[in-house]
Amino acid sequence: MKFALQINSSPYQSNVAYSAYLFIKALLAQGHQVFRVFFYQEGIYHAFKHNTPPDDEVHFTQLWSQLAEQHHIDLVVCISAAQRRGLLCADEAARQGKHDNDIAEGFRISGLGQLIEATLEADRFIVFG
Repeated sequence: MKFALQINSSPYQSNVAYSAYLFIKALLAQGHQVFRVFFYQEGIYHAFKHNTPPDDEVHFTQLWSQLAEQHHIDLVVCISAAQRRGLLCADEAARQGKHDNDIAEGFRISGLGQLIEATLEADRFIVFG
């Protein structure tokens, strides 16, 4: 079965992010495909490459980046939500005359069209947070 997910909450706001991560790991272990995770609203904070949680906390940005690399999962960050919160990729930073590139490895910024496509292509679309 083909899955797509949407994550709306920030990494440390609640246990939603970890539940989503564990859910994806379980799906993959059972042979399902997870082709896209869409980070929306406060969920875009997962994609900041400079996130530095204390050593005794889960580093969600690294977990997502590793998961994307190992299983070829498309990690999409909503461009509007990202801009509102100061998360810029290199292209968008250049367009706005800034020098930042804050997006972590494995993530990419795109629009709501990617979310709509995910809902159309997936057998199951699940929202966390």
